[in-house]
Amino acid sequence: MQKKKIIKIALFTGIGIIVIGGLLFLIRNLLANKNKENVFYTVNKETYENVIEISGTVAAAQEQTLQALSDGTVLAVYVQAGDKVKKGDVILQLDDTTEQYNLAKHDYDMATTRISGSERELKLMETQRLSLVQKIADRQVVATFDGIVADLDVAVGDSLEAKDTVGTLVNIDYLTAEVEIAETDVQKLAVGQKVNFTFSALENETVEGYVTGWPAIGEITSRGATVVTAKVRIDNYPAAILPNFSFTGKIELSPTEENLVVSRYAIAYDEDGQAYVELARSGKVINVSVQRYGKEYVKILEGLSGGEVLKQLTKPKSSGWNKNREGGMGGQGGFGRAGGGNGTGGGAGAGGPPPGM
Repeated sequence: MQKKKIIKIALFTGIGIIVIGGLLFLIRNLLANKNKENVFYTVNKETYENVIEISGTVAAAQEQTLQALSDGTVLAVYVQAGDKVKKGDVILQLDDTTEQYNLAKHDYDMATTRISGSERELKLMETQRLSLVQKIADRQVVATFDGIVADLDVAVGDSLEAKDTVGTLVNIDYLTAEVEIAETDVQKLAVGQKVNFTFSALENETVEGYVTGWPAIGEITSRGATVVTAKVRIDNYPAAILPNFSFTGKIELSPTEENLVVSRYAIAYDEDGQAYVELARSGKVINVSVQRYGKEYVKILEGLSGGEVLKQLTKPKSSGWNKNREGGMGGQGGFGRAGGGNGTGGGAGAGGPPPGM
């Protein structure tokens, strides 16, 4: 009798294990199906920038180093730092007594030569006179363009030697800069391309400029890279920006685009081939116009504005690769780079139900 009880207990135990196993299998399948049904996708905006990144420092449109052209004592200083001057204005005057005397004596000698000298001798004296006039001019420091005296450090009575620097004259009607362009990007350049400048001196503000040109020859940098030095310019800029301020910037090769992107599994098609989506919250069906965007995404051309949460309407093929991918869709991320430019913005994520559902 004892043996029969043992057999009955073992039989009931085996049946219990089978029942429990069947229930667990059924529950797992139900949960799996539920998870598959509750996959949602968000329509996100992605910014596409097709640009060349640059950096450097801006310079004045023109800059003149004010320096003595010969030795001498300063007799007069006609301007001070901050003054505006015109091209040809005398900024300072060195003692030119000797030079003026030499010119006056030469003119007297020329007058005598015209009366009793030869024509050849007179021509030589005329050439010599040009040299004497230039020596007088070298006793002055003269503005070579319209501008502002940025700084000036000289006073009457100072003794200067040739090439002594006394100040700087600048023209700040516009700012300019030279930037390095990698050899692979030179073919993308065009005169007039828009350049967006960002300065440390300006918070959350972009200054617009443009490309003015580049040489027909490259150069090799100290780090061994081949580059071309392009010139960029800013015509209108805030007063807070001064020559020699540093910047980072982007040369815009094509206008910046904003795309609406979502997983292709949020899209379905009716019998006529019309693409449509279904809103996760309301179940509303919306017709959309789409364009393929890589392997896993589509670009929404019409019908949505961004931010919508959509139901999954189609499923990946049941290959091993797609099964693994489907299992990890809850962490689907964004895009790092689009096309040949810089892509920014969130990608089309998939996961559980949207908030509030």
